[in-house]
Amino acid sequence: MTVANTEKVVRERYGASAEGRVADLCCPIDYDPKYLEVIPKEVLERDYGCGDPSRFLKPGETVLDLGSGTGKICFIAAQVVGAGGKVIGVDMTPEMLSVARRNAPVVAERLGFANVEFRRGRIQDLALDLDLLEEHLGGKPISDVESLLEIEHLTEELRSSRPLVADDSVDVVVSNCVLNLVDNSHKQDLFREIHRVLSRGGRAVISDIVSDELVPLEMQEDPELWSGCISGAFTEEGFLEAFEAVGFYGVQVLERQSEPWRTVDGIEFRSVTVEAFKGKEGPCVERNQAVIYRGPFKEVLDDDDHRMVRGRRYAVCDKTYNIYKRAPYRKHFDFVDPLEEIPVEEAGPFDCSRTVLRHPRETKGQDYHVTTEAKACCEPGDCC
Repeated sequence: MTVANTEKVVRERYGASAEGRVADLCCPIDYDPKYLEVIPKEVLERDYGCGDPSRFLKPGETVLDLGSGTGKICFIAAQVVGAGGKVIGVDMTPEMLSVARRNAPVVAERLGFANVEFRRGRIQDLALDLDLLEEHLGGKPISDVESLLEIEHLTEELRSSRPLVADDSVDVVVSNCVLNLVDNSHKQDLFREIHRVLSRGGRAVISDIVSDELVPLEMQEDPELWSGCISGAFTEEGFLEAFEAVGFYGVQVLERQSEPWRTVDGIEFRSVTVEAFKGKEGPCVERNQAVIYRGPFKEVLDDDDHRMVRGRRYAVCDKTYNIYKRAPYRKHFDFVDPLEEIPVEEAGPFDCSRTVLRHPRETKGQDYHVTTEAKACCEPGDCC
């Protein structure tokens, strides 16, 4: 199928599914029932997904839901992040957006606050606001080359001056069984866009369908299988690699369906939920810090090809040191600060292309000769 055909079959199938429930577009999901009470029945009956990324959100966060459909995950997320947070849903299907938008005031009234909005766009092009583009076009047909070029110029201008979602503007990007629907030729654009809109230190939490084998070409060309979350599925390893390829770190599988959702011609398709973080960018500077990998594995290889053996002190740059102090790494490392702190503005460059051990004297100082007395026990029978 061409890119245009892929979008057409997805839009038509999900447009129709906004009018009535389609059973084979979703996996059974156990949502927390306390979050469903305020959501109108119309939304709940037209929900399609394969996971619940909302369970990994935190109060106060700004959340972007890709392929938000009729808004179920958005309305759950609104309750998790609370009045101090914000939720943005993006979908390209007018019928889905219509259901979500007319129910948003209902949910807001029941919650006592309004923190959800829905925007029309394609998830692989989060800069282009389709409602805004349609407004500017005013129903003008493309009648010649000049009018086509004019529209192309307009779309670029809108992306630049009035983006649907701005750079570095959200804390968390979530999605529920939608990324596989994007044409394969645009999947890398999709991951770049996810990375672009996240703030530094932000994360993606994505639930989607993956396959245990490559999907053959004949299945990829089947419109029914494509719009049914089958033909466009990543392989299990390919899904993780797609995050790595655009600069995410700390990529990990949070949930994996043990039994396949569907099996087609011997290929198993199942739901996974993956978390990945943004924030590796920036200079590497030397501040005499060290980290010690605690285990349980004998050794590990991090996202920058640094191999660390359990229990040894390794020199790291300030950026890596601070990344390791945050999720998902912090519970696996001990952190050694230098006895005399080096201000960031005085720090020299650090060569992150190699992995080296750090001698304790590098953090304590070569002239460190302190001798201390044994500490008293903290409590009777229990020595510190």
